[in-house]
Parts: sequence; C-alpha cells; structure tokens
Amino acid sequence: MAELNFKAGDIVRLRLAREEIEGIVLESYDNDVVLIKLKSGYNIGIPKENVLDLHVIEEFKEVKKNEKNVISKDKNKPSIGLVITGGTIAAKLDPRTGGVSWLTDTNEFAKFYPKVFEKANVKKISVPFMVASENMTSEHWITIAEHVREMLNDPEIKGVIVTHGTDTLHYTSSALSFFLRDLKKPVVLTFSQRSIDRASSDAELNLECAVEMALSNCAEVMLVGHATENDDYCLALRGTKVRKMHSSRRDAFKAINCEPIAKVSPGKIEFLSKYNARSDGLTKIDTDFSDKVGLIHYYPGQDPSILDYYLVQGYKGLVIAATGFGHVATGDSEHSWIPNLKRMIKQGVAVCFAPQTLYGRLNSKVYSPGRELENLGVIYLDDMLPETAMVKLGYVLAKTKKHKDLGIIKNMMLTNIAGELNSLLTE
Repeated sequence: MAELNFKAGDIVRLRLAREEIEGIVLESYDNDVVLIKLKSGYNIGIPKENVLDLHVIEEFKEVKKNEKNVISKDKNKPSIGLVITGGTIAAKLDPRTGGVSWLTDTNEFAKFYPKVFEKANVKKISVPFMVASENMTSEHWITIAEHVREMLNDPEIKGVIVTHGTDTLHYTSSALSFFLRDLKKPVVLTFSQRSIDRASSDAELNLECAVEMALSNCAEVMLVGHATENDDYCLALRGTKVRKMHSSRRDAFKAINCEPIAKVSPGKIEFLSKYNARSDGLTKIDTDFSDKVGLIHYYPGQDPSILDYYLVQGYKGLVIAATGFGHVATGDSEHSWIPNLKRMIKQGVAVCFAPQTLYGRLNSKVYSPGRELENLGVIYLDDMLPETAMVKLGYVLAKTKKHKDLGIIKNMMLTNIAGELNSLLTE
C-alpha cells in the first residue's frame, strides 16, 4: 500500500491495479477507506490497501468569507444586482460530507462563477432566504419582489438576476411578472439542474447568459436557461409563459404558446419576439395577494365533492386544469360537476378553467358541455397556463376582496397584465 498524504477537499488521482481514478476526496466514515466524489457526481469508496499511488492535483483551499474588496470593480463595466434564494445553482460541494452547502458569500460565488464578474460589476448581492423551491409560499415571492424592486431602483444597477431552484421557478416568475409594475429594467431568473461541481453542470452558461439579458434593452421578467442539452446557447423565456417540462434535463424549461423572447449566448443576443424596452423611471411594486386560491387537475371519474372541501375551507378562487377545450364531467352522471360548480359560483367563488393540455387554448363554444359550463359562470382563460392562472387569480382576488362581483374578476382575469394571454399579446 502506498503512503497516502491528502486531506478532505483535495482533487486527487488514484492509481489502482487496473485503472486510474480522479476526483475530490471526501471525509471518510472509515479510516481504511478513501472516499472519492467522481466527476460524474457519484461517490465511491476505495480500500486504502488497493491504492498503489496517490497524486494531489490541486489542494483544497478554504475561501475566506466576508472578506471586503476581494472582487475588483471596474468603473467601465456596468453594474447588476444579484438575489440568491437557494436551489442547485447556489449550492457547492461540502468536502466534509460529500453533500452540498449554500453558496451565499460574494467571494465564494466569484470563485465558482468568475465569468459573471468579468462581464459586469455585481454591485449588490442579497440573500433574503435559502430554501428549496418546493418549500416556497407567496410570502417568499413577495420578499423576492421587494429585494428586486430595491435593486432596480438603484440608478447604477442595469438589471437584476434572481437565482432559484427549478421545481417551482415558473410560479415565482409569474408572481414577479404581476408584482413588479411599470418595470423599467430587466429581471432575469436563472437556475441549474446540476450542481457546479459536476462536469455536466449547466450553471455557468445559464449565469453567463443571464448576465447578458440583465444588461440588455429588454425590460421584462424572464427566465434564462439552456435551450438544448448541449452547452451552445440559452433562451430567454417570458415569465408568465414558461413551464418546467422535464425533471432533470438541462433544457427543462420551455416557452408555451409563444415564441421565446431571445436566443442568448455569451456576447450575443438574438431577439425572437417583441418586448418592452428599458426606460427611465422607478419600478413600482404591488404585492397584495390572496392565498385562498387552489389549483385542481381534473381526471376522469373524479369525485366532484372535492369542490366542497375548498368551499368549506373558505377559498375564494379555484383554477381547474380542464380537459380538451375546457371540459369536466357534466350531464346526468353521478360524477357530474355541474351541481357542485353551480353551488360554488353562487356563493361567490371565482372558478376558472385553464388548459391541462398546456399547448393550445380553451374554447367553450365548440361543444355543448363547454357552453353549459360557461353559462354557469365558469371563466375560460384561453391559453393561460394553469400555474400562471393560479398566481394571477390570487393577485386579482386581492384587488377585489371588498366586493364579490364575479364579472369584475372575470374582466381582470381576461385582461392581459404581463403577457400571460398569448392571444392578447402584440404580434
């Protein structure tokens, strides 16, 4: 057995009897085992007696936290703001455990993502919280909006980037699209599906492209990420017309029922559709939101009494992801939703239908069940995504809480606020 001299965090090359292995040394549970994180991201344990030779390629150096003036500022570079909220893109390998810890310090962030700081000065980094995106609530959306608004209204900051977990990113992008009013500068949400310590990480290109859009002329809330599985370019996608469409692919997010805003690569932007241009002035904020909204995915044979639960719980609005052109069970069937929907609407609950097909749009006029449902007072939301519809309904209900006029609610839901209705977008 070779004499081994290394410490946790070192990048090493091990020579075994039949192969060589490279990776990062992790703290081992057993003194007789070398624990290695491979480039693939997987961990492997190797008995020390099987190691013929070990070469340290790079020693681990702890990045000093909270050290001032480590990142040089160039007065000729534009400035951006950065809001970090969690997710894989803000995670780093912990060499003690092989797990990850949050990447929230400016110096650490610059170490892992140096190209962000080459293109722009990061004037301010804000970390309002660090949570997995599935644990977010509307309160988190409001907090993000407040931090973004503050940065946007700094005259030196040209745009703001928000790093975020992927699972509910499209909910947050919708919320920011409604909350940030009179937007004057770019707001770019970005992510990674794979952490920066993996060779296949998508984090660096996503952030590089996010910086490009944050400095662009496009004053929109948008999501920027890989367009394909390759590291060739990203797409900028409208915040209300985007959805996560794959659990693990690097190009998980897709524009639904509209064109992407732009094709983006480091140093180059090709705009693909119209957008609001940046302008002078202050961005306002409107974060009134009602959490008494629900989202139901209809399926065949579903018991309509599920609607009674929301009624008893005091919900004020409900989005139903309906089939086809906008259908649920009707007629004389024991599973008919007509009586329950009628009761909900009569008691002032706003019931909206969105397409569970995602692509395409609803049309209540094609078949008689659709016409019957619309006559009950169901609000058909054309091509609005179900998740976007739920967020918008909470936003609208907060504006109408002093009255129960479903006609006003319908009018607001069908008024295009942030590009959520493609049929109403300017072509």
